[in-house]
Amino acid sequence: MGAVKFKDTVIPVEDGEPIRDACEQLGVPFGCRSGLCGTCMITIEEGENNLTELTPEEESMDRDRKHRLACQTQIRQNSITITFDEV
Repeated sequence: MGAVKFKDTVIPVEDGEPIRDACEQLGVPFGCRSGLCGTCMITIEEGENNLTELTPEEESMDRDRKHRLACQTQIRQNSITITFDEV
């Protein structure tokens, strides 16, 4: 079982599952939910190696292992700590 952490909140995420729903619960803003708009950009403060590789959508937006799209990313195992621009 993995988890997404933001500030003092931790949302559990099953290994191999998308982090989208957990990030939405943490307040990450979403637009299209399909990797086209870039609204859900997050910064991985800790645990970037616990995530899947970049998707083609993330690569087309010049994302890297530390700067991901929450709608496209899956957790492989363990936990990650994120930050994002709060609205």
